[in-house]
Amino acid sequence: MLCAKCDGLMVADNLIDIKESSIPMWMKGWRCVSCGNIVDPLIQKHRMNQQAEASQVSEKEAAAPRLRRVA
Repeated sequence: MLCAKCDGLMVADNLIDIKESSIPMWMKGWRCVSCGNIVDPLIQKHRMNQQAEASQVSEKEAAAPRLRRVA
């Protein structure tokens, strides 16, 4: 797997969330050995949702009729 930011090598990593919960929560994720970019299942889900929303907006813009200003 390659990093989306720098095309570096992503390695599997065990991530710990100590800030958002009262007890530490472990999860599996990916970390770039070059730039430190981290991707976990939640980050991946949010990015996929953003891409889907962006494509819906661009499809609506492409389908909308364009108005021309008459001089």
